[in-house]
Amino acid sequence: MKSGVLMCLVFVSYVASAQSPPAGGVASEWDVRKLLDSLDLQAQHVKPIIDQVKPETWIAKGAPKAYVQQWTAAQSELKYLLSSSEALSKQPEKLTLALDTYFRMQALTSTLGSVTEGIRKYQNPALADLMQSVVSENSSNADKLRQYVQDLAMQKEQEFQIADREAQRCRETLVKQPVAPTKAVRK
Repeated sequence: MKSGVLMCLVFVSYVASAQSPPAGGVASEWDVRKLLDSLDLQAQHVKPIIDQVKPETWIAKGAPKAYVQQWTAAQSELKYLLSSSEALSKQPEKLTLALDTYFRMQALTSTLGSVTEGIRKYQNPALADLMQSVVSENSSNADKLRQYVQDLAMQKEQEFQIADREAQRCRETLVKQPVAPTKAVRK
């Protein structure tokens, strides 16, 4: 009986730690780090443009005060994206970090879309075009990161299903084993 339990535990721990990629495969750590380096580089190109934006001066031109909040949010989202990307680069197998990085990138892109319209209307159309260009250049990185998140989630889901099946099989094996009779204790 002990060898059956031991064998089940060893197999389940092996299955739980196995890295069996889905049919398409999850990008290698090297490829993920290259993607994150490229994403970071593109994000760094956004920073000098954000620094040139002066939404507080737009208010005198009739702009809503919300642009100031969006501009501040864009600065924060850029920092969060870079921080999240750095954490993912250190642990590319962590789905939570991959999701966080992807959502941070989406939030930044969304916020910059609104800020870009404000730049175009209240500051400088050429600067708005530059911002839009830099954000557009990063769209292929966004697509690659989205695909990586999907592949990683699929891999983790498959690993969980395998581990769950094996745990169920081990439980079934253990339940079917006969119970050893207990000896009566004499006093």
